[in-house]
Amino acid sequence: MTEGKYPLVFLSEVLVQDKEYITELEPRYYPKLSVKLYGKGVVLDEPVHGTTVRMRRHQLARPGQVILSEIWAKKGAIGIVQEEGSGALITSHFFLFEIDDAKLLRPYMGWLLAANYFEPVLSAEARGTTGYAAVRPKQFLKCEIPLPPLAEQRRIVARIEELAAKVEAARALRQHAAEQASRMVFSEARRKFSALAEKYATRSLGSFEPHVTSGPRGWGSRYAETGVRFYRAQDIGPDGRIKMEPKIFVRPPGPNENDPRRAFLENGDLVLVITGATVGRCAVFSSNHEPGYINQHVALCRLPREEIDPYYVLWGLRSPMGQEQLLGQRYGQGKPGLNLTNVRRLEVPFPPVKEQRRIVIYLDDLQARVSAVQALQAATAAELEALLPSVLDKAFKGEL
Repeated sequence: MTEGKYPLVFLSEVLVQDKEYITELEPRYYPKLSVKLYGKGVVLDEPVHGTTVRMRRHQLARPGQVILSEIWAKKGAIGIVQEEGSGALITSHFFLFEIDDAKLLRPYMGWLLAANYFEPVLSAEARGTTGYAAVRPKQFLKCEIPLPPLAEQRRIVARIEELAAKVEAARALRQHAAEQASRMVFSEARRKFSALAEKYATRSLGSFEPHVTSGPRGWGSRYAETGVRFYRAQDIGPDGRIKMEPKIFVRPPGPNENDPRRAFLENGDLVLVITGATVGRCAVFSSNHEPGYINQHVALCRLPREEIDPYYVLWGLRSPMGQEQLLGQRYGQGKPGLNLTNVRRLEVPFPPVKEQRRIVIYLDDLQARVSAVQALQAATAAELEALLPSVLDKAFKGEL
């Protein structure tokens, strides 16, 4: 809790629990509310039909009421009901409170909740087993808040909203800059590969007689604490890299089992996600990675290194030209995704290897510079995230 120049009062002096309950529900859909953790507010949830509700005692929310989650108030699940929450069905696991407008402004209370002001006290006061430790209305109403006069509350709210708007504007600018930086890399990749397509013949990956395969099915039964590293679709990142963590292992094949060595990765192998939510992602397996197998949702394409730089193909497939091919494919009964035949048909313009490597060096350097900018932006984002809590702390101490 903060301390400052404003007097501290118990919430029981400015809030009154709403104890108006109903026991009969109409056969219709009622809106429901979800109270987010850490002071993130109240949002509409999936509506519920009155005939499906099994609890016997309910309440209907009114705009402007404070709503508290019995189980998760200890983690900041407290908020103020907005207009769209009018008439929302509230079960017995939540409590509603009316605000005394003559003493406490709703926006001022709203900012206290946004600051997650009550978590330290309620976390200590919650009673029950660890996962289900509950907060009761009496415990909540015993919490103290700094309460300046209404005029001072209005001034504080106006000042917080002014500074919060500036923080949000800075956050939006940072996000826009990050998106622009990412787009710049792919815009340059598009330009490079479009120029190459005008100058050099476009060839399919299959024209180089590659080794193309995917992992066998049934690897789930072979998961183990230790063994051989196993790479899944989710291990292929959107940045064209293979994730180092988390690690999944499989038990290696026994002497009487088929050993799917064709799906065992080697340095320089191109890997592509061919089915699932991340279809189209691709990367190059390098000597920096632990040797391992791929699963059935990932294709392995091993190209002749004397003719093709795998990192050049990777840039080609990550470029807009390549992504249009990867994401436009269908397999089976028209499902989005690729099969091994589709992989062999993927096309990229192929200049001499020396030119391929020059393109890779250029785009890798550009990506590295953009990544450095994005790292600085991430640090700025962390500073921005810390700024509003600092503003709120000063506000309630009377230092704003």
